[in-house]
Amino acid sequence: MKKNKSIGILCAILSAVCYGTNPFGALPLYEEGVNTATVLAHRFGLAVILLAVIMLIKRIDFRVTRHEFKVLFSLGILFAASSITYYQSFHFMDAGIASTILFVYPVMVAVIMAVFFKERITAMTVIAIVLSLIGIGLLYKGGSGVSLSVIGIVLCILSSLAYAIYIIVVNQSSIKMSSFKVTFYAMLVCEITLILYSFTSPELYLHALPSMRAWSFAVWLSIVPTILSLVFMTVAVHHVGATPTAILGALEPLTAVAIGVLVFGEMLTPRLIVGILFILFAVMLVVLGKDLHLHTITHAVSRLWRWK
Repeated sequence: MKKNKSIGILCAILSAVCYGTNPFGALPLYEEGVNTATVLAHRFGLAVILLAVIMLIKRIDFRVTRHEFKVLFSLGILFAASSITYYQSFHFMDAGIASTILFVYPVMVAVIMAVFFKERITAMTVIAIVLSLIGIGLLYKGGSGVSLSVIGIVLCILSSLAYAIYIIVVNQSSIKMSSFKVTFYAMLVCEITLILYSFTSPELYLHALPSMRAWSFAVWLSIVPTILSLVFMTVAVHHVGATPTAILGALEPLTAVAIGVLVFGEMLTPRLIVGILFILFAVMLVVLGKDLHLHTITHAVSRLWRWK
């Protein structure tokens, strides 16, 4: 049991870190004039090809039953909906605000699991969620006077809800198959959905990548924040459950901040340091779980808050 939990937590952490590398691949593509639809289409299209090759090498059967296809189809639609609404929100608000709002999905996962699947929400879970949300809020570096768009907020909430449901479907589905196979079909449906979506607006047309440098970043996006992230997430959900996996997802924006500091030369301010500490403390609560006493947690949190 402890071994399964350790595997699950490790995979959840790796999933979050891998997904947090999105800026490392996406920002250089935007700098080369590649639009959002093209970035997403190449990201998921290359992921489908690479996953198919992996399945062939590992001799994983491509066949699925009608019931399995329904589940996999829903996963693809959910992930496509989450990606499209998230990237579209950038047209209405700052990307930092959008990223912050997106990470209400652990709360959504916890609430949905409690209401519909009778999962008990412990004090430890609530504290971990609150700490992660505070930490993520501190990671946001918006300027004064930044206005919030109602449309942008709605798009972010819809993106967060779609991703929360994706995690829950993975957790609750009765299908038993390789994580590579689950991710392959989910990404295949996702890619088809994105191609169809590209026809809805002249601004979303798909075009070829302009350089080998652009192709290298597209390959990065398809492997690290897509294949590895989703495969690790699927394993994590099956080993530790939907809610702990969602909470550990707080490491995603932390990874993005680390990339900003180490790769793009952004400043590491005291505010960011405190935000990172809050997130790491939330992760520690999930990792230690019942082995940590509540009064110890509240005392540590109060000291951390006073330090801020």
